[in-house]
Amino acid sequence: MSAVNRKIIFTGPVGAGKTTAIASISDIGIVTTDESASDMTKSRKANTTVAMDYGLIKLSHNERVHLYGTPGQERFDFMWDILTNGGIGLILLLDNTRIEPLRDLKFYTHSFKDFIDKQQLVVGITRMDIQRSPNLQDYRKWLDQLSLNAPLFEVDARKRDDVSMLIQSLLLSLDPGVTSA
Repeated sequence: MSAVNRKIIFTGPVGAGKTTAIASISDIGIVTTDESASDMTKSRKANTTVAMDYGLIKLSHNERVHLYGTPGQERFDFMWDILTNGGIGLILLLDNTRIEPLRDLKFYTHSFKDFIDKQQLVVGITRMDIQRSPNLQDYRKWLDQLSLNAPLFEVDARKRDDVSMLIQSLLLSLDPGVTSA
């Protein structure tokens, strides 16, 4: 039996939890390209991804899910097309403590529109334990306004079960018979 390899991309703004999510579920030590933040990103975190993060989930002896995290800063957007090539879906993480999460939602769904139109999107809202507003109903309304019927979850990127839920939702939406993460 030949190996089955799937590729899922994590994206979202700086500090939304992409690197943390991949690290929380990867079966291998993740590969990161973090560098010291040198711009306004410093106010949110000391280091930031400049090229990608990579992790791997082994579903069975011949089935693997490769996880790629994009840089959150727009100036590294040239990596977005490279990383989405061959991907089966996109997990968009949004940080609920940012000033304008609706703007982030619009920006990332627009930036990845061509990919989303062909593949599946799942949205995870992080840091809702710190700030409850906007709530999930607000995000659902915004997704509806953007004509995006994407699964939506409140998640803690540090928790393996939460990240697994995002990945399972993505895989099950593509193929209801696929093995869960």
